[in-house]
Amino acid sequence: MSRKGNPSDNARMESFDKTLKTEDVDLQDDLDFDDAQCHINAFIGQLYHQERLHSSLGDVPPAEFATQSHCAEK
Repeated sequence: MSRKGNPSDNARMESFDKTLKTEDVDLQDDLDFDDAQCHINAFIGQLYHQERLHSSLGDVPPAEFATQSHCAEK
């Protein structure tokens, strides 16, 4: 957990929060909490893990990176 007033302790989560806000939340006109929750779950489950390229993983999505890593171990 990050110390109060020190977001650099939790840089990965801060980066994810920024990505979520700029690539999903700010682009939606959610009418209620359930609609927002549905959009966020879809963003994380489909786009963020399956499609979005992550530079820290060699410009591949996390799901593909996990598959490549698992195959390399065998």
